[in-house]
Amino acid sequence: MLFSIVVLSSTLLFSAEDSTSKFIKQRIEIRELKKELNEFYNTKEAEYKQRKKELEDLLSKIEKEKDEIQKLRDQNLEILQDIKGEVKTKTAKIYNNMKPKVSAEIFNKMIDNGNINEVFDIILKLKEKKVTLIMRYLSIKNASQLTLMLKEFNDNKTKG
Repeated sequence: MLFSIVVLSSTLLFSAEDSTSKFIKQRIEIRELKKELNEFYNTKEAEYKQRKKELEDLLSKIEKEKDEIQKLRDQNLEILQDIKGEVKTKTAKIYNNMKPKVSAEIFNKMIDNGNINEVFDIILKLKEKKVTLIMRYLSIKNASQLTLMLKEFNDNKTKG
């Protein structure tokens, strides 16, 4: 009987040690797994931050280039406007020095070809006295159209 008590107690003791060692082993495995997950998370977090910074830098660069392009576009438009203004001014000088009858004939042809806006731009640059003389030689239809355009222009100018 003593032998069976010793065997039974040693069996219980070994089984208790075995379950304790299994429990300890599981705790160690869980700690290792947790450590691996933390390392994985930290690595992915670092990669995310790096990519986020790269994207922000790229976005910043794009915005700078976009602003530079807009500035360049605005400068080009300004230069183009200056060129157009210079051309209109030179054209106006030429028409101011022409005889009104010749100017009117040219304007009539331009208007008949659908270029009334160009004629209007030139007339705006001419001296008032010259415009009055030219209007006398324009066709009635063309003179009336230009008169209406001048009236609208003046109305808008006084409003704005």
